[in-house]
Amino acid sequence: MGVIDHISDMFDCSSDHSRHKRRKQLQTVEVKVKMDCEGCERKVRRSVEGMKGVSSVTVEPKQHKLTVVGYVDPEKVVARVAHRTGKKAEIWPYVPYDVVAHPYAQGVYDKKAPAGYVRRDDYQNNQLGRASSTEVRYTTAFSDENPAACVVM
Repeated sequence: MGVIDHISDMFDCSSDHSRHKRRKQLQTVEVKVKMDCEGCERKVRRSVEGMKGVSSVTVEPKQHKLTVVGYVDPEKVVARVAHRTGKKAEIWPYVPYDVVAHPYAQGVYDKKAPAGYVRRDDYQNNQLGRASSTEVRYTTAFSDENPAACVVM
């Protein structure tokens, strides 16, 4: 590969951009971190303020919520908070009450959720919609539509 090939690769406008580093997009990262006092709040805020790409940091101690806006990777924010503070940190696991179709479905309702929020429902299969084979067997055994199914009656 000669010098001319190298220069033409640098100024190439074709669709092959896989070699170039992609710029991170502006995003909002919400993290759940337990904060008991003002010192914890200050420690959590300072852990991410100096991070490269961070535009703004908001801390809500009553909800145990840290919101970071900027050109950052969510996993790196969580890892940095956990490392710098020594606290357990995770991506915000709650969504507003209005967004969830069935907020009281099994595995979704969480008593620890802040007011107006329920736990995020990542799995789309509805556990209430399908009966197991055992339930079907017992239901049909005592059915009024099939009187010969149960010999006890």
